[in-house]
Amino acid sequence: MEYLRIGEVAKAVGVSPDTLRRWEVEGRVTFERRGNQRVLPADRLSELKASLAPTQRGTSARNHFEGIVVAVTKDGVMAQVELACGDYRVVSLMSREAAEELGLEPGVPATAVVKATSVMVQASS
Repeated sequence: MEYLRIGEVAKAVGVSPDTLRRWEVEGRVTFERRGNQRVLPADRLSELKASLAPTQRGTSARNHFEGIVVAVTKDGVMAQVELACGDYRVVSLMSREAAEELGLEPGVPATAVVKATSVMVQASS
């Protein structure tokens, strides 16, 4: 049986090895251990990629942080939205109109979609 190391899986899926380690803790992926290496049977790669498709649909961004809105500060035009995503705090600036259309307010589940230095917020369903 052929195995892929975590770095190879990360490259194939389009995320970092740290993201895969976090997903393993969250139960989203299960790696086998070969010595000190995390490996995935090669025949399970397509299954992993398929399980990510709904999360990544409609965007080229590969980093998604699911969380809860903890604060929304609005002024006349802009809104600052703060999410608690596990151990991470993510803050996004967007138009007030976008925040209102997404129904973003404290307690609402949401996903921060991160690419480069931009943070977009996608409402969770």
